[in-house]
Order: sequence, then structure tokens, then C-alpha cells
Amino acid sequence: MSRTHRIAVIPGDGIGPEVVREGLRILDRVAELEGLRIERTSYPFGAEHHLRTQEVLPDAAFAEIQQHDAVLLGAIGDPRMPPGFLEFGIVGRLRFGLDLYVNLRPVRLVDAALCPLKSKEPEHIDFTVVRENTEDAYAGMWGQFKKGTPDEVATQEIIFTRKGVERALRYAFEHCRKRARQRKLTLLTKANAIRAMELWTRAFAEVGAEYPDITREHQYIDAACMFVVTRPEQYDTVVTSNMFGDIFTDLGAALVGGLGLAASANLHPGRIGLFESIHGSAPQFAGQNRANPLATIMAVSMMLEHLGEVAAAQRVEQAVERLLRSRRLPDLGMDSGVGTDAVGAMVLSELAADPVPRP
Repeated sequence: MSRTHRIAVIPGDGIGPEVVREGLRILDRVAELEGLRIERTSYPFGAEHHLRTQEVLPDAAFAEIQQHDAVLLGAIGDPRMPPGFLEFGIVGRLRFGLDLYVNLRPVRLVDAALCPLKSKEPEHIDFTVVRENTEDAYAGMWGQFKKGTPDEVATQEIIFTRKGVERALRYAFEHCRKRARQRKLTLLTKANAIRAMELWTRAFAEVGAEYPDITREHQYIDAACMFVVTRPEQYDTVVTSNMFGDIFTDLGAALVGGLGLAASANLHPGRIGLFESIHGSAPQFAGQNRANPLATIMAVSMMLEHLGEVAAAQRVEQAVERLLRSRRLPDLGMDSGVGTDAVGAMVLSELAADPVPRP
């Protein structure tokens, strides 16, 4: 009897529907190869839907989405909307409302040709960032006073809780142990300037005492942004706050091929997960069949792993890796000259090969 997984799909704005379309082609094919049954429900939420209906993400739809096993998200954002309006109304509501406290972002170099750094090979760049996903400035109170005048004041609070920090740290320690690579966990903070981050350094030491097999290291975020460029091989698993994780992982993506390859998982272990590419909606390219769908396809791989379909996840990941190593894609951005649908077809052609278990 085939295993069944219920997937909520939100294609979103801009290039979102195009890259999601290719991700779903891959999902359907790998499900066929692995004997899985995928039940999909598509939701229209995004800029066009809001302009037609004034809805963002209504309560009834949010409750329905919670009954699924996973969410696949395209991209959210449109210049016709106020900055952050849709992002907080849809992405933020899903992350906070579902309490997806871990944002997991792999940074892994597949082919040296993709790296802008000289003399760096795949064995030099292979780390995962565990980004706390529900606190920091993203969850803080904010406001403006005397807006539009010379005396304007804008404020935003940074919020860390012991519960929020500790559960992110525990996930990171467990993930580092599961990776079994260097068995080293690096904490990134700015505790020397942002005093509230003393909570992170103290909790890191206290929780870390329960993991004697994991080497602990603490770096300041500004130094880490230099070290990840000069010596990325030092990193195995990285854990950090919401804002710093957002910035650091974009820098990491630039080292392994760019945002066109960068996927992420929003997780609360044992619950529904949200899977998406890191890149934005790029509305200026919408409908042009130019967007690279590989980040979304890799998000599909992460979703399959979350659902317990390890073989299917490996099959998708390795198909993408073979394509990248073939160097048939001259560019991973909008100027590759290879259409979105053509890239999806290339991955489909690679899927038939049997996955090779990693050591």
C-alpha cells in the first residue's frame, strides 16, 4: 500500500508559480518512482488574490492548511503592496502561527565551478545553519512617531526568550550530532554589543554541557561574515538568531551557487513543516520562463526528508547534483538562457538513476 502525504501548495507571487510548477513536476515523478501518494491542495494567496478579494490569509484557510503534512511555498512579495504587508501576513503568519521555530538552511558546494572563492572544493564548504525562526526583531513590537517629519522616530524591539533560545540550541546540537561530520557547533552572536544576547551565550554553555561529544565554538557575527569567506571549511553546524541567520545564510548561498540553489525548511519537529526557496518573488521576471527552479526543487527534497521519505529525498538531491556537475547550465540566475521548464525537464531526466546512499 502506498504511503500518502498531504501537501498544501502556495505558489505566491512573481516567479513563485513558475518555480513551484517545476517543483511539483519533480515531486509527482519521484512519488511515482518511490510508490508514494501525494494529495495536493493549492491556495491562491498572494498579491493578485489580495487585490481581488482583500484577503491575505484568512482564518479558515489557515486552519485548513494545518491539517496537511507540509507546505510548499513559492515566493511572496509584490511592489504594489506596502513593504512587508504580504510577507508578514502570509509567510510570517505561517512561521509564527505554526510555531516553526527552526529555519534550517544547508550551505553545501556541489561543484567547485559554482564557488566564487579560489581554491575551494566541495569538501571545503558543507555546513548547515540553524536559524531561530520565531523571535528577535521579527517578532518585536515596533512603531513610528512623527512619520514624514525631520523629527521622525522609528523603533523595533528585539525579543529573545529562554524557551525560544534553548529549543533552537537543542535542535542545533541534535542536528550536529546527526550530521556526524566535524561534530562542531558554532554559535554566532553580537553579545559584545547587543547585551540581550548574553542569554544566547549562557544558554549555549549550559545546554552544551549535555552534549560532551560536540565541540562548541562562539564567534561574533561580523567576524563570522569574514571567516565564512576566508575559511569556510571551519564550519559544520551553525546556530544563530533570526536576523543574523537571515543575513549569514544569504552570504553562504553566494559561496555555493547563489540564491537560485538555496532552499530552506521551517520546522517544528513532529509537526507540519514549511518548505521554500530563499530567493524572493522577482516580479519583474514573472511569466518570462527565466527563473531557476532548482532552489524550489531542493526545497522539495527537504520536504520529502521531513516526511520520512529519505530515499525519495536523496533521489531528488542527487538528480540536481548530477545536473550541476554536468555544467549544462551556464548560469544559475535569470540569464542562463535555459528556460524554467527546461531546467525542470533536465532534473526529470536525471531522476531515473538510482540514488547512491551517502557514507
